[in-house]
Amino acid sequence: MSVQVSRKAPGFSATAVMPDNSFKKDFKLEDYQGKYVVLFFWPFDFTFVCPTEILEFNHQLKEFEARKVQVIGCSTDSHHSHLAWKNMEVKVGGIGNVQYPLVADFDKSIARDYGVLLEEEGQALRGSFLIDKKGILQHAVINNLPLGRNINDMLRMVDALQFTEEHGEVCPANWEKGKDAMKENQDGLKQFFGKHAADY
Repeated sequence: MSVQVSRKAPGFSATAVMPDNSFKKDFKLEDYQGKYVVLFFWPFDFTFVCPTEILEFNHQLKEFEARKVQVIGCSTDSHHSHLAWKNMEVKVGGIGNVQYPLVADFDKSIARDYGVLLEEEGQALRGSFLIDKKGILQHAVINNLPLGRNINDMLRMVDALQFTEEHGEVCPANWEKGKDAMKENQDGLKQFFGKHAADY
């Protein structure tokens, strides 16, 4: 299976560590149909860049929830490893009690389906995927192992998707909530550049 923006996001069922630290053995992406989902992958538990990203998603969780987005993290570690990492204090490299599900992709099938698995190493690249309420993949970005992702930019992409859905307009480069968008035709383009040509 190959993943592609504008197509259905690959479904999965796996064990996840839930916010209350319980194990949910039949955690399914399909259970979030009707809700926006941000699914992100990190390489391994107990590593270095990864906790900064996981904690930043948790720090911004209220912003995602205000936009009706479910954040889901995933790596190829076991659910036992995820829980052990949650039980480790942040000041010594743990992630603490993060409040979104952490999926155990122990057989590596989810990372493989999303095109982020490094087969020989058995770990995932830093993939981030925005899935809409119909289960369609709307945005994907994949970073190599040393390159931490920008969580604020994922929030910006959620805003852009929701603006487009609500208003039927398209969002230009560097668009942020509150800025002008444009109608998806030549008149809309001319109108937009009539106001903003000097910005480009």
